[in-house]
Amino acid sequence: MESEADLRNVLRSLFAAQRLAVLGTHDGGQPYSNLIAFVHTDNLKHLAFVTGRATRKYGNVLADGKVAVLVDDRKPDAVDFSDQVAVTALGTAAEARGPEKEEITQLYLAKHPSLKDFVNSRSSALVSIRVSEYIVARFDSVQRVAAPD
Repeated sequence: MESEADLRNVLRSLFAAQRLAVLGTHDGGQPYSNLIAFVHTDNLKHLAFVTGRATRKYGNVLADGKVAVLVDDRKPDAVDFSDQVAVTALGTAAEARGPEKEEITQLYLAKHPSLKDFVNSRSSALVSIRVSEYIVARFDSVQRVAAPD
């Protein structure tokens, strides 16, 4: 078993290396998954993404902010799965506003500079996820780590 500090390092490394994640939301008991370009805060308290306000994912977040985000390090040609990791972040999502929006927007554009026009569009929303827990799954183990307070 890895220590909590080691797990946090795994999270930071994985999130820095990966640009895309899968967002899970729901509406009326029906689950939905969407691919998102995401960013994390260094303290691991938040993940964030940008989406159009007219999308189902945005509507689902507004209706019920409970979300799951899956980030993994899969390799398409992998034969040995023993060294791969998948992380599920559980949390509550809401549109970022004020100083939080400014800070996360800077992080987001540093990671995804090609999305600048999309980020700055009036029809887009920056969604911040306050993570409550991370579930770190490897081929033969699963560990949970609470997000920092």
